Amino acid sequence: MLYIEELQGELTDGQLQEIVEEGLKDFKQVKKVLLIHPDYSRVDFTDRLVPVIYQELKKKGLVQFDSLNAGGTHRKMSELEIKIKLGAKDGIIFTNHFNHQFDVPEQLIQVGEIDSSFVSEQTRGQLKQSIPVVVNRLILEDYDLIIALIGTSPHEAAGYAGGLKVFFPGISGPEVIDLLHWAAVLVGIPDIIGSIDNPARRVINEGSSYIFKALKAPVLAFNMLLQEAEGNKVIPNGLYIGMDYEGFQEVYQAASLASSKIHIIYIEQPLEQAVQVMDLCYDEFWTAGKGSYKLQSPGVMAKGGEIIIYAPHIHYFHSQKDMEKGIRDIGYHCKDYVLDYLNKFPDTSRNVAAHVINVRGSGIYNPDDGKERCDFKITLASAIPESVCNEVGLGYRNPATIKRENFREKEQLWIEHGGKYLYKLR
Repeated sequence: MLYIEELQGELTDGQLQEIVEEGLKDFKQVKKVLLIHPDYSRVDFTDRLVPVIYQELKKKGLVQFDSLNAGGTHRKMSELEIKIKLGAKDGIIFTNHFNHQFDVPEQLIQVGEIDSSFVSEQTRGQLKQSIPVVVNRLILEDYDLIIALIGTSPHEAAGYAGGLKVFFPGISGPEVIDLLHWAAVLVGIPDIIGSIDNPARRVINEGSSYIFKALKAPVLAFNMLLQEAEGNKVIPNGLYIGMDYEGFQEVYQAASLASSKIHIIYIEQPLEQAVQVMDLCYDEFWTAGKGSYKLQSPGVMAKGGEIIIYAPHIHYFHSQKDMEKGIRDIGYHCKDYVLDYLNKFPDTSRNVAAHVINVRGSGIYNPDDGKERCDFKITLASAIPESVCNEVGLGYRNPATIKRENFREKEQLWIEHGGKYLYKLR
């Protein structure tokens, strides 16, 4: 593994150039390369890395340069969005820009299956079924090299983002995404988020092992670590380069350890009210729900407290109609409620079920009297109407009434770049 860190400073273009050259030096000739990259919902410095990577590959005979957006269940990116994301300006020529579409069977291929006994062990017996390892078939084509760009920060369903998660579930099929997120929910966000080793990460590693056995080309991980500053400035703090299965795990471990030092904010007392100001890259509530996830560590929110997701630009829960319908059908509820709902409607998407539980947080539900008591309130201040928020079990605030000066008491917290940092009680 190669790496460079500046946790208290900022990596320069010269430092990035140097480590990229070092990471690619053993590849004497590469003509056909696939670049797998994060989607629009991730802020990172791919736009600074890709031009450097491209120039190094051109020196080695690059002829075909394809990109694959590892978007999971998120919406597709336009070609313009992809070019901006990848810093593809004049002189940087991609042959193809591909969007991973998890719901298009023709894009997918099964390369293995995680045994039900392993899944049961990792979920403490709560999920007793196998998980098919289904992945985008593009990665099995005749490439000379695959490069995966990934970022690391605390993640609700994986402990930390990064490493092998870009493959599984980043470019996986619907069964993988559904069951992996559901398995994480069964374990519980507080036990996963901000932990480097956890049951969900072990499932990711196990599934990815089948993918790497099927790959024909060598694979390099370029794992990014960064912070954000005022004015949407991105500060590169680290870059970790590893090769193939073991290398991906090494860069994940190193980047996650560094992330724990810069992406976790400690508070002195429980919060009665917190406002998460969501950036424009979160353009649907499906992704903006991170504003709730990152405040759910034990003790952070006081009992009966309120998390306000401030996102005036968001008009829907999910851009895909079937996912939007699934969310509206089930609503945002605690795990007990959702488990009861799944008994009645077993065909419900487990991915949708995981999302609504993750956003709503902890609570209890009594199916006998239909009463649900959640530990804290979730309020949405967006373009989604009040009537719709009420229908799905969320509170509503008119975004125009949300002013920073009204959230300055010691029990309140106004959070810029919402959903990016994990909060813990000291």
